[in-house]
Amino acid sequence: MGRVAELAGVSVRTLHHYDRIGLVRPSARTPAGYRAYRAGDMERLREVLAYRRLGFGLREVAELVDDPSADALAHLRRLRGLLRERRDLADAMVTAIDREIAARAEGVTVTPEEQLGLLGARLYDAIGGAYLATRRTEPRFAAQIGEALGDARTVVNVGAGTGSYEPAGREVTAVEPSAVMRAQRPAGSAPCVAAAAERLPFADHAFDVAMAVSTVHHWEDPVAGLREMRRVARRVVVLTFETDEPGWRDRFWLTRDYLPEFAAVLADFPSLRGMAEAIGGARAEPVPVPWDCADGLFEAYWRRPEAYLEERVRRAVSVWTRVGPEAERRAVRRLGDDLRSGRWAERNGDLASLDAADLGLRLLVA
Repeated sequence: MGRVAELAGVSVRTLHHYDRIGLVRPSARTPAGYRAYRAGDMERLREVLAYRRLGFGLREVAELVDDPSADALAHLRRLRGLLRERRDLADAMVTAIDREIAARAEGVTVTPEEQLGLLGARLYDAIGGAYLATRRTEPRFAAQIGEALGDARTVVNVGAGTGSYEPAGREVTAVEPSAVMRAQRPAGSAPCVAAAAERLPFADHAFDVAMAVSTVHHWEDPVAGLREMRRVARRVVVLTFETDEPGWRDRFWLTRDYLPEFAAVLADFPSLRGMAEAIGGARAEPVPVPWDCADGLFEAYWRRPEAYLEERVRRAVSVWTRVGPEAERRAVRRLGDDLRSGRWAERNGDLASLDAADLGLRLLVA
């Protein structure tokens, strides 16, 4: 273990900790009876240390290295993409800093917009790095989306993110504006174009179907983006959120009791009817959220409230970034208090008997 620690540039104490929590366990024995690392153990250790040095927490690392869909080559490609992305972001920030230094030296006023531009202040660039740990394909969502796609052969996935819901067996083109998200797309996924929904670089009716999954609320102009989808495809399928129904804020206990600021996040969000009209008079299908939802979206843990106390869960959901740190801290503190005291269970005990809940997710199909 000492030799491995020396080679890896970590302490023996760190290796003992990884062994104790089951992250990397030496699986061999020397003739003298000492524990030793096999080649596979060393490969796993390399992956663990690489993800740790990219800033992932131990729980996130465990989920990443235990991902059954990723072999050693997939991990290397993923790490390469993340490292290149960080390099590109660092280079861009250095360039922006140089410009600001020059401007201030000449007495030029730097606007707040320009200052935020220094950070590449896109929401997905702030939260995208956490997606690998908790945002995975929910098979029941995927089945409903697949049915809505019908017999489409060519599909454009707008706001594609890491490609969780891109259908297999079809010719898919992905569109994703965030470089952070593009870097996390797995090897072998659909080709991805760096573009925004509001300005799709395709000809009219270039695809059989345009799809968008849990992304419209991030667009600068949702209606314009939806109209673009209608322009480039003969049919449109969109998974989004309904705010038309009176009392919609009270559907979910988290927004009702702990995070009233959620209403402000969607204050300017178009109505479901308006979105349906933008893509040509779509029908709306309810999308129930299963209690064990694999995709860690905002509503996913409605029957598992303890999950919202976990930093890694919140960091992969844009709502928490949008409401701000003060509201987040207050909501987490109050929820933790209520879980410990039993008040949450008293208010929401009826949820334990439900396998799925209608929390406002809707599939628009046009």
